[in-house]
Order: sequence, then C-alpha cells, then structure tokens
Amino acid sequence: MAIPATYCSPLKIRGLFQFCYRTKLQMTWNIADRREFSCSVATSYPAAVLSGTAIARQIHKEIQASVEQLVAQGNRRPHLAVILVGDDPASRVYVRNKTRAASLLGISSSALLRPAGVSQAELLDLIDQMNRDWRVSGLLVQLPLPGHINERAVCNAIAPEKDVDGFHIVNIGKLVLDQRTMVPATPAAVWEIIKRTGIETVGKNVLVVGRSKNVGMPIAMLLHSDRNHERPGGDATVTIAHRCTPRDQLAHHCRLADIVIAAAGVPQLITADMVKEGAVVIDVGINRIHETGSGRIRLVGDVDFEGVQQKAGFITPVPGGVGPVTIAMVMKNTVTAARNALAH
Repeated sequence: MAIPATYCSPLKIRGLFQFCYRTKLQMTWNIADRREFSCSVATSYPAAVLSGTAIARQIHKEIQASVEQLVAQGNRRPHLAVILVGDDPASRVYVRNKTRAASLLGISSSALLRPAGVSQAELLDLIDQMNRDWRVSGLLVQLPLPGHINERAVCNAIAPEKDVDGFHIVNIGKLVLDQRTMVPATPAAVWEIIKRTGIETVGKNVLVVGRSKNVGMPIAMLLHSDRNHERPGGDATVTIAHRCTPRDQLAHHCRLADIVIAAAGVPQLITADMVKEGAVVIDVGINRIHETGSGRIRLVGDVDFEGVQQKAGFITPVPGGVGPVTIAMVMKNTVTAARNALAH
C-alpha cells in the first residue's frame, strides 16, 4: 500500500506510523522527498530507519538556493576555511568531506594544513590571519588537536561571527540564553533530524547520553528550552547521563525516555533491553572497532543498532545517520556567516 506525498504532514506521518504499528504493517519512508509511505504485511515491525543522507539532501537544496541568491545579488560566494593540524586519518576524511560538500553546494573552500608539531602560537597566528581576511566567511579548526595545544584557547581565538562550528564561548553562551547564534553542527543536526521527521518533543522525556560541551550539553539545551524564545527549543524534559552513570541507572532513565540521544563515545552502550517500545533513538556516536579475524576497521555507533531496531519506533544508523546532516549544518552555518557579514 502506497500513500502519496500530499498526505505526509508531520501529524499524519505520526498517525500513519501508529496505524501501521497497530495493524502489524511494516513501514518504509522515503524521507528525502516524502513521496510515499510503503506498508506491507509483516510479523514483526522494526524501527523506521531515518536516513541522514536523505535529510542532508533536503538541506543541500536549500543551501544551494541560498548561495545562488547571494551570487545573483552581486555578492561573493561564501568561503569556508578549514585548518587541519597533523595527519590523523579520520580528521583528513572529515576535512575532505567538508570541502567536497562545499564544492557541491557552490561554496568556495580552502584547507590549510599544518604539521602535528606546529606550536600553539603559530596556530593562533594563522587563525588571526583568517579572522582578518574579509574573503573568509566561515572558519573552523578540525578537532582533535595534538596534546600540546589547548583546544579551548584555539576555539575561543576564532572570531565568533566566523565560528561555523559554534564552539566559541560567546556562541555557547548565546545558546544557553536561547539567543540566535551559531549552533554547534552536530547538535544542530540532531535537532534538524527531529524537526524534519515531525517527531514531537513538547512535554516528552528525553535522555541525552553524553555531557561534552560541544555535543551533549548543546543537544540538551536545544531540546529543553522554550519553543517561544528567540531561538526556539523543544520544550522537552531532559535528563543527562554519561559514561560514568551506573549501568542500572542508565537503563532506568533509558526506559523512561521517549527520545534517547546517544553521544557518549562508547561503542554499543545502548542495548535493546534498555529502550522502551516505540522510542526514538538517535545515535551520534562514531566509534572505530577492529573486526575479529579480518582485522578490518568498522564504524559503529553508541547504540546496538540490530537489537534496538527491533524495539524502537525510529532509529538513525551509523554511518549514514547524524554524520551527513552534521556536514550540511556546517555548510548552513557558513552561508549564515556570509549573510550576517553583509548585514553589518
């Protein structure tokens, strides 16, 4: 049974999923363009998998239109500068993905590479140069940095108006005060997935597993804050746990949660027995583990995907979940920075 796009408002989406669940129909959803639901008879009903790749495509179209509008008005294309220190393979992949996305969306970019032994003073000097370069709309330093460099000092050295990662203390402060600001890309991605999927947050119990100042804390701020403020939030009741939360307490809070957001950096921390039926599970974790026997490196999240999928209502995969949307939000922040610069 196929249901056309005209019926796919967020409210009707929730109703259709509930109907499919009650009538033992298996659900698939083309979230990229919301063309249709497909329902077929099934004896089990695993969670609907939320494709971050598909959601990112939606955002990409919006960004491309915004960039072309800027250019049509006689402005320069937004420019993203990315600083990479050292030769960490994962960091190189992240930088390549960001510059590739920028190119596809009509945003110019540059990658500034520095050796792992670069001094903090040299790095801060480079950041100062980028801050003063009027051609640079957005600037980020790929984390993590070598141990001899103070990451907080580096993040705070980036001009707040160019801080597309949203890590500057000014931007974090504005986030806490529910003001419009550069929201960190990963928390923004989680919030975007929730909104675009039509998942209700008002009055819901949310568990955020992870307390980092760049991911866990901003996610909690976005979801618990007032939807009527300058920077609208989710009006949810939010509990924060982390890797030091005793497992029995973690399981207790998980079972109470309508929405579980796993961002602790612990492989497969959240298992099926900890999640209540129909919960929304968003997996922010990216962990590299060596497969036994083959020795190959495999990406896994903080959630036991195969197990939890059989119990949750919605779930994001790793890879292909939050990651693509995170990169899209970096691009969106870059365009926002370019527009803000024109307004001043």
